[in-house]
Amino acid sequence: MRAKRENCETGPDSSFRILQNPNLNDIFYWHFHPEYEIVYVESPKGLRHIGNHISNYEGSDLALIGPNIPHLNFDYGVKNKVETVVIQMREDFLGNGIISISEFGAIRTLLELAKEGLVFYGDTKLKAGTLLKEIRTLPHFEKLIRLLQVLQLLANSDEKETLHVKPVSVSVLQKENQRLQQVYQFIELHYQQSIDVKDVARLCSLTTAAFCRYFKKATHFTFTEFLNQYRINQAKKLLLYHQNITNVCFECGFGNISHFNKTFKAVTGVTPSVFRKHYLGSSRK
Repeated sequence: MRAKRENCETGPDSSFRILQNPNLNDIFYWHFHPEYEIVYVESPKGLRHIGNHISNYEGSDLALIGPNIPHLNFDYGVKNKVETVVIQMREDFLGNGIISISEFGAIRTLLELAKEGLVFYGDTKLKAGTLLKEIRTLPHFEKLIRLLQVLQLLANSDEKETLHVKPVSVSVLQKENQRLQQVYQFIELHYQQSIDVKDVARLCSLTTAAFCRYFKKATHFTFTEFLNQYRINQAKKLLLYHQNITNVCFECGFGNISHFNKTFKAVTGVTPSVFRKHYLGSSRK
């Protein structure tokens, strides 16, 4: 269930990549990439899973996802016909100099906000969707102009919501701090087992009390809170993958179903069965 790094290569005659109707609805494609991504999708209903944000959309959806934010393909599990347009672009797709000029000020602000994930609604979504659906048919230069029109439309819109998600750049923290790197790797390898904070503190050559203070200061979570968040995020992915709730409980390192249900509700606001029924329409337990 680890996010896969996608290679977003552009063609020799384009500075950005356009994907139209990739038809991945049968594939659970949990991935990330260093490029920004605009996603527009039309479907009776579907699942939006960006970082730790999970929600449903109906009719259509429009999102701007910043670099290295893991996300699921928007057509996953959709049985009906889906219209999808995806545009992937590097931060410097216009060149380092052009994007810095004053006329691009609103777009620069937009791209900065997108580093926490953005979704759009209302007239903005409808207008942008119309522009994006036509982009594939345009000549190369007009494609670039159309993309800039879409970005300017999004930049000037008040019909947007910030998702406050985080990029996979835990890797940045890992490079900055060897101790956190050790902790993250330890959790990734052992979250399915019982973890004693004393063992993690010993791994970092700290007393338990010193480690707890250090970890809270570095991450703004207690170690237990962080571990539970990690385990519940893994559990949500397994539940979306149609796994049995009891199996998910033990697969993610919880010792009993009662503790799993209590922790899941504390983190997400709902029980595992309600979560799965809401997002998958499944009543199976």
